[in-house]
Amino acid sequence: MNISNNNSNNNTTREADTCILSGTSTSDSCKDGSSTKSNDDGVCEMNNMIQNMSTADISTDGVSICANCGKEGAKNICNKCKMAKYCNAVCKKVHKKKHKNKKDCEEYQRLAAEKDKEELRLAAELHDKELFKEPPPADDCPICFLRIPRLETGWRYYACCGKVICSGCSYAPVYDNQGNEVDNDKQNECPFCRVVAPKSEKEIVERLKKRVEAGDAEAIYTHGNYYRDGKRGFPQDYIKALELWHRAAELGNVTAYSRIGYAYDNGQGVEIDFKKAYYYYELAAMGGCAVARHNLGIKEMKAFNEVRALKHFMIGAKVGYDESLKKIKMYYKYGYATKEDYMTALQSYQTYLGEIKSKQRDEAAAADDQYRYY
Repeated sequence: MNISNNNSNNNTTREADTCILSGTSTSDSCKDGSSTKSNDDGVCEMNNMIQNMSTADISTDGVSICANCGKEGAKNICNKCKMAKYCNAVCKKVHKKKHKNKKDCEEYQRLAAEKDKEELRLAAELHDKELFKEPPPADDCPICFLRIPRLETGWRYYACCGKVICSGCSYAPVYDNQGNEVDNDKQNECPFCRVVAPKSEKEIVERLKKRVEAGDAEAIYTHGNYYRDGKRGFPQDYIKALELWHRAAELGNVTAYSRIGYAYDNGQGVEIDFKKAYYYYELAAMGGCAVARHNLGIKEMKAFNEVRALKHFMIGAKVGYDESLKKIKMYYKYGYATKEDYMTALQSYQTYLGEIKSKQRDEAAAADDQYRYY
């Protein structure tokens, strides 16, 4: 049964919720030639290796590597068999002694093709090892020290101090040192640094711009969202949004990579390019973004790569994305996942909920949906 056509309304890629994560994201510098480095440059090198290695050069007409020295970009062709290639006349002359007849040439062709295929296979294996390994965990709330929820309404970003604080601590009343609840004016202070909340949209933007100038990745990402949506007095400008998201991603905001992927997936400010979309989703997923991970699963499912899709959905469920859990349930229903797979996913999702639940967060969510955290 073609399950990729079932529930078609749920099989579209999703625009990223913001993923709050620790550590540095996979750097995009390897793609654009920037000198910026990160701890994940090895992942980038593998990405580039896979993208740059093309099986189109392995054909019965010859390979693009020099038959003598092994360098790429060989353009001089053997006059006898028209198959072996050389980077220059010197290599062609040196190799002439070994290359006496067409049989020798065909044997070289076969060995060179096998070597190239093996290198491609190893590079793909290394890439998948990075892609499907355990993603980094989310940061903890700096006040209650519980894991920050994945859901965007489960936390708040405060531009006054640049802190991300969970919905429970954002909603919780403020008490004095005697245990008495303070007046309403105090309730409008930042839960962390106690700076009074901005009273106008202009003040909100001014605070955010200060954090942008300070190189705050979350502020830069949010600034990009304002341009995408045309909010807070900013004109709608997808190109400017993409520029800011690229900058935020390089500074460690993995959700920015997911936003870039979504832009390429849907032609927002750029021409639709599914390969680039997949590339940026991968960078976001390896950094721990659950929405990007789910989007990769959807793409693999549509391509009938059920094994790879299931792997993505399993990781998505583990990091708290309920839509991935629903897909695993569907896979189990149609025989593409085992009962053990589904039980493992359920247990992983319950473990995630156990890490983020608290009485304070439950009270906030019960009071207002804007504080819902799962």
